Amino acid sequence: MDTMGNKMTIQDHIAELRRRLIATICFFILAFVGGFFLTEPLIIYLQQTNTATRLELNTFRLTDPLKVYFQITFLIACVFTAPFILYQLWAFISPGLYKKERKITLTYIPISILLFLGGISFSYFILFPFLVDFMFHLNAQMELNAVIGINEYFEFLFQITIPFGLLFQLPVIILFLTRLGIITPSFLSKVRKYAYFILLILAALITPPDIMSHIMVTIPLFVLYEISILISKMAYRKIEKVEQIRSARHIHKI
Repeated sequence: MDTMGNKMTIQDHIAELRRRLIATICFFILAFVGGFFLTEPLIIYLQQTNTATRLELNTFRLTDPLKVYFQITFLIACVFTAPFILYQLWAFISPGLYKKERKITLTYIPISILLFLGGISFSYFILFPFLVDFMFHLNAQMELNAVIGINEYFEFLFQITIPFGLLFQLPVIILFLTRLGIITPSFLSKVRKYAYFILLILAALITPPDIMSHIMVTIPLFVLYEISILISKMAYRKIEKVEQIRSARHIHKI
């Protein structure tokens, strides 16, 4: 059904989805163009941090600076487009929700953005400096002189920060799936050991092969999962209360 309460056919849904996809693509193009004005200041900032100033960045190919420039512009465009994508997704599914559910799910967008920024901040300000220190220590032990390319530096930075921003979306995803009735808190508790195993593997994929780095990544992920279970329990209780109220009203009408 649409916002006016009229039933929509499959063709109407496809047309609506197409319209929102086109709007998203247009917004991304505008964000990409606007990102060019932010890319250079961001690169300068990332090169002047305490961690970066310890490194002597080099270019090994003439195209390295251009590649880094476009990579960061693309990421800026993605970051700015993400809230618009979430809103378009919400607007597409909201006609099938109750009025109260629409208001609640709309709040997921700012929460999701804050969690993404929180994940990036944690990985950049805490995890990334630790990993750089570890690499310096390893180089000193092996008596190596590190020659670091600007392209490799930013690729390593993105490999550490972006996955954390995405992993920090776990509580929002769990909340959303709980409200849809796809998962329950009891299910999350039952599969905890399997979830921990998957998180261990993810932590191993995005960190160097040393135990301290692995622990620094794994513990926050475990905490996130436990927070997700608590959030799921709170959402599930509210769903049960709503169902009880509806059942009571139905019985009263009978």
